[in-house]
Amino acid sequence: MEKLLQQAAETIKKAKYLTVFTGAGISKESGIPVFRGSQGVYSHYDPSVLEITNYFRNTEEAWKGIKAIFYDFIGQAKPNLAHKILDEWESKGLLRAVITQNIDNLHSDAGNKTVIEFHGTTKNFVCTQCSSNFSLNEISITEKPPKCKKCNSLLKPDFVFFGEGIPSQAANKSQMFASQSDVHIVIGTTGEVYPASYIPIYAKNSGAKIIEINPDPSAYTNKITDIYLPMKATEAMEKLNSLVFSY
Repeated sequence: MEKLLQQAAETIKKAKYLTVFTGAGISKESGIPVFRGSQGVYSHYDPSVLEITNYFRNTEEAWKGIKAIFYDFIGQAKPNLAHKILDEWESKGLLRAVITQNIDNLHSDAGNKTVIEFHGTTKNFVCTQCSSNFSLNEISITEKPPKCKKCNSLLKPDFVFFGEGIPSQAANKSQMFASQSDVHIVIGTTGEVYPASYIPIYAKNSGAKIIEINPDPSAYTNKITDIYLPMKATEAMEKLNSLVFSY
C-alpha cells in the first residue's frame, strides 16, 4: 500500500491540471449515508419522493420525505478531513476543480471555490413558476412545502430529481474540466450513476492518469483506473497530503 501511495503522490506532484471527481463515499465519513445498498437512504425512505412528477402530484407527502432526508438529517453534516484537504490543495494552486455528484454542499462549506455540483445542491431553491432563486438561508424549512416569496408558487430544491435532466452548464463544465485534466482523482463513487459516471472516462480519454480512492472496487477499477487505493477518503487524503507536501 505504501508503494501505491508513493506512486500516487508522485503522480499528483507532477500534475499540471489536477481535477477531482467525488461521490457519496467522501461524505459518508461526515455522517451522510450512501443512498443505495442495504444501509442506504433508500432502504428507509421511498425513492419516489425524489421523482419530479411525484413532487408536483403529491407535493406535501414528497416534501415530508425530502425534508426528513436532506434538511433534518443530512443538512447538519460538516466537512471532514478529506473535504478540507481538497480545499488546501486548491488554495495552494495544486487543484483546479472539484466535480461532485453530491448535493450536500460540503465541498463549498470546506472552502473550495471551483466546485461543479453535477446534480445540484440542497442549499438553493428555485421557483417552479417564475424561476426565481433563493438560498437556504432565505427559506423557512417547515412541515409545509416552501413557497416563492415573489409569486407564492411552489419552490423546488435545486437538485436533480428523478425524471429531470442534468443542467447543461454543470454537464458542460464537468466535461470541460475533466477533458483538460492530466491527473484525475476519483473518490468514493461506484461509477454506476449515469451520466455522471462518464466524467472520469472523459478524463481518461484525454490522456489523464486516473487515481481511484475507494474501499471497494468500482466500475472504474479494472477498466480505467491507473492507481487504485482501497482506502477510506479521509485516510487516503491525509496520507497523500503528507507525501505530496513533504519537504
